[in-house]
Amino acid sequence: MRINLGYVAMSTIIKDCSPSKTVTVKSLEKIEDKEAKLFKLRSIAKANIQNTQRLFYHNKAHDIKVYRLTSKLIPLATHSITDEWDWFEDVRDDLKSLGEYAKENRFRISAHPDHFTLLNSPREEVLSASLKDLEYHYKVFKGMELDSSAKLVLHIGGGYKNKDKAIERFVSNFKALPQHLKNIIILENDDKTYTALEVLNICKKLKVPMVLDIHHHWCNNNGEDLLDLLEEIFETWMHESVPPKIHISSPKDDKSFRSHADDIEAKALLKFLNKAKVLDADFDAMIEAKNKDRALLNLMKDLSTVPEVKIIDQATIEY
Repeated sequence: MRINLGYVAMSTIIKDCSPSKTVTVKSLEKIEDKEAKLFKLRSIAKANIQNTQRLFYHNKAHDIKVYRLTSKLIPLATHSITDEWDWFEDVRDDLKSLGEYAKENRFRISAHPDHFTLLNSPREEVLSASLKDLEYHYKVFKGMELDSSAKLVLHIGGGYKNKDKAIERFVSNFKALPQHLKNIIILENDDKTYTALEVLNICKKLKVPMVLDIHHHWCNNNGEDLLDLLEEIFETWMHESVPPKIHISSPKDDKSFRSHADDIEAKALLKFLNKAKVLDADFDAMIEAKNKDRALLNLMKDLSTVPEVKIIDQATIEY
């Protein structure tokens, strides 16, 4: 089976290349002139896209095809203070150019809206803000002219003291989404509330692909063996044009088990691969580690010493 490795948003190798530069609401409010305010926002957005393009060049040079965009590409895009700013029109050409490069190099692009994007919140204002955030992410994808293989990763949300009701609310709110959002959302198990099995059942019900987070499963399970779930999880991707995707990370330490370590422990990953090889299915793996792209390259170096691992390129293995 073939596994492509990717990383999240930022580089720890390239200097001064943040794609997430922003401005505080307080600072923006101090700028009285409307044109000056818009110039500030526009400049930051364009700088973030330019830095994302630099990351794309870096990714191509290292054979990295799996990449998660920052959710902060456009500063304050969903805040009411920017309601009069047509950011999409201002960066339309920049996004299109970025998307052309991604498509030309067959990058697999995703995004992961922040933790406040909750489809199962009982509060209407939270749901409304969540829908606004999802539409913002969709517009970024649309501006890049990406197809529905570009996905938004969501958690189910909170338990709100009644998990069954919270799941019902999620299912109901998901079904009410416009089709263009349904087409790009995929669901992930989390480290505290919704287990891999629970998310799998929701995905099957809604016919939505599932992202398995291995680390979250270690933190939050009811004794289920991943091998018993893996085939069904991968089957949720059967109608997609891209292979299944998983998230991999290592615990920081025993005390902070839920937190991400700087790098990926190869031994734990190999243990998972030994289980996954029964299915002999290709998949992509997003590395969630503090060292970002450096963690990916460090892991590849570690895997290069393992006899069962065949190195295909700088970010791809066969096992």
